[in-house]
Amino acid sequence: MPAGPPDDDVVLAARELYRFYRAGEEETLALRGVSLRVRQGETVAVVGPSGAGKSTLLACLAGLDEPSGGEVRVAGVRISHRPETERARLRARHVGVLLQSRNLLPHLTVRDNIRLAQHAVRGRPAVRAGTLLEQVGLGRRSGALPRQLSGGELARAGLAVALANSPAVLLADEPTGELDGVTEELVLRMLRDRAADGGAVLIVTHSAAAVRGADRVITLDDGRAHEGNEGPEGTAHAREYGHVLR
Repeated sequence: MPAGPPDDDVVLAARELYRFYRAGEEETLALRGVSLRVRQGETVAVVGPSGAGKSTLLACLAGLDEPSGGEVRVAGVRISHRPETERARLRARHVGVLLQSRNLLPHLTVRDNIRLAQHAVRGRPAVRAGTLLEQVGLGRRSGALPRQLSGGELARAGLAVALANSPAVLLADEPTGELDGVTEELVLRMLRDRAADGGAVLIVTHSAAAVRGADRVITLDDGRAHEGNEGPEGTAHAREYGHVLR
């Protein structure tokens, strides 16, 4: 990793991540020595073509998958290369994950999905489920099941679940991929607000709007990471990588 500012405010750090998969005689190298840092109050967008390793990277950063080499630290604590039960505990305490397929259990109401996520972290004050739902504009839908929600409501409910334990790191995989422009802007604003409140936000995205709103942009291509330095607007980067942006 290149030298930079002091590490006191680094909330998410990955060092030389490798991930390979074997299927019979075939071996696929999904990540090839990826290193990155996300600081407190920062929003980072990860872009790249399909098959570049973006979702694999996010899964390793969240502790949902184990890297074959390298390590991941969240809030100064190593989350990689631990038993799944330990990774789950650390993830519940420090990491909020918003998946493309949403992160709601279909048989629970929106409110109970949030409460279930909060139940995983004991001995820690949590924001009330009703307060979270008011923040994402779903105060009147707390008793609804996921199948009763629109696409935009599902995205906001999934974000409320990801924020249930006020995580230090928020990881989002294509959070606006199926949303209309108005709902996309609402979700992106809520992600930026999380960063403004002191969180670290990393978004895997194909959205030009998400890229423009990011502080930094990392491009993943063939399992390797390349970082641009376009600042908050990311306009030049969006033009350069326009083939992967909506």
